[in-house]
Formats: sequence, C-alpha cells, structure tokens
Amino acid sequence: MTKSVVVAAPRGYCAGVDRAVVTVEKALDLYGPPVYVRKQIVHNKHVVENLEARGAIFVEELDEVPEGATVVFSAHGVAPTVHVEAAQRQLKTIDATCPLVTKVHNEAKRYAREGNQILLIGHAGHEEVEGTMGEAPDRTILVERPEDVEHVEVEDPSKIVWLSQTTLSVDETWDTVSRLKTKFPLLTSPPSDDICYATQNRQSAVKQIAQDADLVIVVGSRNSSNSVRLVEVALEAGAKASYRVDNAGEIDLAWLDGVGKVGVTSGASVPDELVQGVLDLLVENGFPEAVEERLTEENLTFALPPELRKDLKKKA
Repeated sequence: MTKSVVVAAPRGYCAGVDRAVVTVEKALDLYGPPVYVRKQIVHNKHVVENLEARGAIFVEELDEVPEGATVVFSAHGVAPTVHVEAAQRQLKTIDATCPLVTKVHNEAKRYAREGNQILLIGHAGHEEVEGTMGEAPDRTILVERPEDVEHVEVEDPSKIVWLSQTTLSVDETWDTVSRLKTKFPLLTSPPSDDICYATQNRQSAVKQIAQDADLVIVVGSRNSSNSVRLVEVALEAGAKASYRVDNAGEIDLAWLDGVGKVGVTSGASVPDELVQGVLDLLVENGFPEAVEERLTEENLTFALPPELRKDLKKKA
C-alpha cells in the first residue's frame, strides 16, 4: 500500500491567538510574575501549561485575584459586568479579547440599542458566547443548532438580527441562518459574516485534504471549539476516520492499521511544534515525510492591547 501524509495550511495559530499569548508573555516580562489570567487565555492545554510555568496564574473568576493585581482577559472576551467587577476590585486589566470577537460585541450593543432582538448562533457555556450575550442579556436568544430554529420565538419578527460565535462550523452556521430566514423573512444579517477568517480558512483547508483521506488527525484541545469542528468537517468532507488529539502522545497506533493517506491539521490555538510531533510519530511508524497543501496565505496581525503598549512604551 502506498502511504502518504498531507498537512493542511493554514493551520495553527491565528492572529487573535498569537496576540493573546504574546500579551501574557510580555506582561510577565514587564510586570514580573504573577500575572493573573481570567479563564484560559486560549483553548490549548500546552499553551496554558507553558505560561503557568513562566508565572501566569489562571483563574475562573475575578474574586480569585488579589485586589490591585494585574489580570489579563482571555481572547474569548468578557461581559461588561466583568469590567465593572475588575474596576471595583481595583485590578489592573489588560484586555486580550480578539478584535474579531470585539467586533461581534460591538454589533450586539448597536443592534440592541436600535431595539432589535438578537439571535446568537453559538454553544451554551462557551466563554465567547457568555461574553457576547452579556452585552445585551435581555435582548439575546441563543440558537445552538439548526434544529433548534423551530422552537425560536421572538417579540417582533420585523426587528431581529442574527450574530454568531466566531469559531463555529461554517456549513452548519449557514444551515441555521437559512432556516432562520425561512422562518423569519425580515431577519437582518450583520454587515459581514461573524465567523472569523481563520476558522473559515482552516475548515476549507481540511476539506481539501480530507476528501480521499483514510485518516485525518486534528491537533487541538478538547475545549477548543474550532478544533472539535475540524474533526466534524473532515468526516463530512469524506475522511474515513478523524480524531482530535492534544499531542502525538494521544495517538492510538491502531488508528494507523491499514491506512494509506493521512491528513494532519490543527486548530487556531495550537503551536506548530505539536503538529510536528504528530508528523514525527507518523515517520517513526513507516509513513513518509509530510507534503504541505496550502489553501491560502494569512498575513493578518493585530496590535497588542493599548494598555500594554502604553506601559511598554514607558519602559522603552
């Protein structure tokens, strides 16, 4: 059997994740440890453990942070109530919310201010969804799946708009939007699609490598929404099997039995060294060096949070 390994590109870090991780690293360098981080800065176990080793302390809520300490808000964003609580506790805050998530927050505020009801497509309990809903809690209805649309009830069908979590399955989101538009013909769409460019690119890239793959391995953590979606997209695109792993150590070698073509990719919060570990394991088990299939180039970068830039400039 001819064996081959194809690694998708783009994969791994997106601009928002890179900015968030660098924010914590530079905060540690500038202020010294400990620097507190509310929730996981990004949804990747390896990244979190590395930052913990450097002196970052991850907390679930702000009452775990000593008064007056420095706290970083994660890339997924926070509700306005969190900013209020931080001010009350006199915390020095650095907001590492991804600018693309901030865009959705701003849309939610604007549409609510204009009297619209917001139908937010996303997953209950996800930090990004909690942050966005927190911008207009009385005006927002969460829609988790396409089949939930039939149960959605609104006050005024002529004053509704849809928004979405940035890391969803593109195809499933459009299925949900299509059903919402059928049920509510006057539904307003945001000025531009809320699903982020990196999520869309990684899903398109995995479709490209999954079509005739016997196995697709997605590197990413269990709580990473976009990584979990990549497994689903790979299977829908034609992969015979697909698994998510945090690193090469989680690969069951039985998955490789009778396998010819393997596709490899990673979620938007995964350092490339973890992907390389998977590729090395495949070589150790009789597979050739990987060939990269690139869908598109990504050149977007985001400036560091203004609070941090200001302090870095003072020190320079």
